[in-house]
Amino acid sequence: MRIFALLLVFILGSCAGSSAPPTNQTDACSILDQRRGWERDLVRSERTWGVPVSVQMATIWKESNFRRRAKTSKKYILGFIPNGRISTAYGYGQALDGTWDWYRDETGNRRADRDDFGDVTDFIGWYMDQSYRRLGIAKYDAYNQYLAYHDGQTGFSRGSYKNKPWLIGVANEVQAMANRYEAQLATCL
Repeated sequence: MRIFALLLVFILGSCAGSSAPPTNQTDACSILDQRRGWERDLVRSERTWGVPVSVQMATIWKESNFRRRAKTSKKYILGFIPNGRISTAYGYGQALDGTWDWYRDETGNRRADRDDFGDVTDFIGWYMDQSYRRLGIAKYDAYNQYLAYHDGQTGFSRGSYKNKPWLIGVANEVQAMANRYEAQLATCL
């Protein structure tokens, strides 16, 4: 009985640890060492859609800090009564319900989940490929790709980000992290 209990604790502990985000999120090689299957997913998306691994990783880093079940903050009435969430954004890529449905319809990947890393890397590659086709944003241009990802392609084409200095700052962070990841990945990918 004692061995069974120890085995159960070990199994549950290993499952819980596998969903925790990587510990050193500023080191692409460390992230891929901690999550062996992620490299395959990222490279597959890059081959399919042409979006560099570094741009995909920087987007996921900024959107969810590599948290599988990330959600937006809750909204409150009168400052203390919970009233839903700010948006429907969910998972590694913080994709909205409608955008995720569009992806699933367009790609035929009806079983895709926003908390599955491989599905999210494919989604990001697909979405950024759409931004390239519709808006002419280069796939390696993490700054503008992120602006279109965050504000949507219509919002980007209207220049909605221009009235959001905080978002421009975030897009600069994403570009800097993509550059950092790109340099690191040259040594380990």
